[in-house]
This record gives sequence, structure tokens and C-alpha cells, in this order.
Amino acid sequence: MDLGIAGRIAMVTGGSRGLGRHIVMALAREGCKVAFCARGAEGLREAQEEFRSRGYETLGIQADVMTAEGCEEFYRQTVRAFGKVDILVHNAGGTRGGRDFDAATDQDWLDTLALNLLGAVRLCRLVVPGMKERRWGRIVTIASIWGREYGGSPSYMVAKAALIAFTKHLATTLAPYGVLCNSVAPGSILFPGGSWDRFVRNNPPEVVQEFIARNLPMGRFGWPGPVGEVVAFLCSERANLITGACYTVDGGQSRSLI
Repeated sequence: MDLGIAGRIAMVTGGSRGLGRHIVMALAREGCKVAFCARGAEGLREAQEEFRSRGYETLGIQADVMTAEGCEEFYRQTVRAFGKVDILVHNAGGTRGGRDFDAATDQDWLDTLALNLLGAVRLCRLVVPGMKERRWGRIVTIASIWGREYGGSPSYMVAKAALIAFTKHLATTLAPYGVLCNSVAPGSILFPGGSWDRFVRNNPPEVVQEFIARNLPMGRFGWPGPVGEVVAFLCSERANLITGACYTVDGGQSRSLI
């Protein structure tokens, strides 16, 4: 299926590994020119080498989207290289301070909100004016099933729920301009270096199997590829009546009816 986005310019945060890496590849396969950012120089370089070896037109930018300066640098270098931004995917996320409410400090809460929510807010502030002017744009935020229902640490739940709410509000505001905004809520996705990879490596096999049996109807952890494909579809011309939605990609893990 031709998604109709060849030549579009995309920005992807946290694009050097895991979900972000697959999102970059899914968009690049459709002919997008993709700028992606990460904090670590080595991971950024490795990802860029892989993308270039596949023939993709990508640009790796070292930037920390937890800060306003990092967001501005990512945007500035993207526009300098490609001229504009048609698509924004805010994938960078995570949690600080662990799962226990009692153990999380104010700074842990602020850092979790900065990583998951404020990075998206700041980048949208930068890209939306151009999208409105051109009357075309796609914004996709990577939330979590724990932003839709109970699970994970309290700061992570709150940040992801806020990200879904922000995306919904943005979608309603920008719909008249042809700028479509959606969120994607992955479940427990396994990839090297991710939180579920650490869970598998740091727990006995019986604990891992018990978690899978209790929580994952497909009998296995999820994997990044389907998340990338859903994001690419939501960024496409084929999805031009979809805005303000939150799509779960979780193998049936979540239990919410809505």
C-alpha cells in the first residue's frame, strides 16, 4: 500500500533504538526524509549508519528533548537540512524514580513530565505554525497503555495520560487546518536495552513466565515493528479522517473497553 507520504519531512524523538528506531525505518521506507534525535552520540551514530546502509535519507541529531534548548536545536537542525517539518513523532519517554510513590522525589516527577509531555509540547509549539500555514501536518505521540488504564509508576501513568489528553486537545484545535494528531499506546514491548529487556534479564525465568501468562494473551512480549507500522499509517494520506484517536498496540494486553 502506498501511504502517499514520499518526500515528506519527519522528525522522530528518541529515534536511535527500540520503538523510535522502527518508527524511523517505517517512515523512511515510505520515502520520508527523517531527522531523528537521541542523547547518546554512540547510539545515534550506529543508527545513522544502519539507516544509510538501507538507503534511507536520514539525519541523526544529538539533542535532549527534556530541555527547551534541546527541542529548539533538534528543530533548527532539521529545518536547516530539510527546509520544513511535515510530520512530528514524539517517541522519547520513560520514567524516573521507580515504581513506588514514596520513593519518587519532586525532581523525579518533573523529569518524567519533561521527558514524556513537555518535550511534545515544546516541539509542537515549533512545528505547528508551519503545518497550519501549509494546511497539512501529522503529529503522533507515543503514549502507553498505562496512560489509558492503571499500571506502571504513578509519575509515568500521569505523564502518559497527560500526553494523550494534550494530543486530543491539539487534534480538535488543528483539525480545521488539515493537521491530524493521534497517539499510540504500546503495551509491553521487548527490545534490547529497554525496560522489559531488563525485566527479563534481572528476574528468574519462572517470574517472567508468570508475568507473561497473567498479562499477555498472545503468550509473548510485543515487538517494535508493529508500532512503527501503525505510526507510519497514521502519518499517511490513507489516514486522513483519523484525528484525536489513541491506538493501542499491545497484543490484547490492556483491559479497557474504550
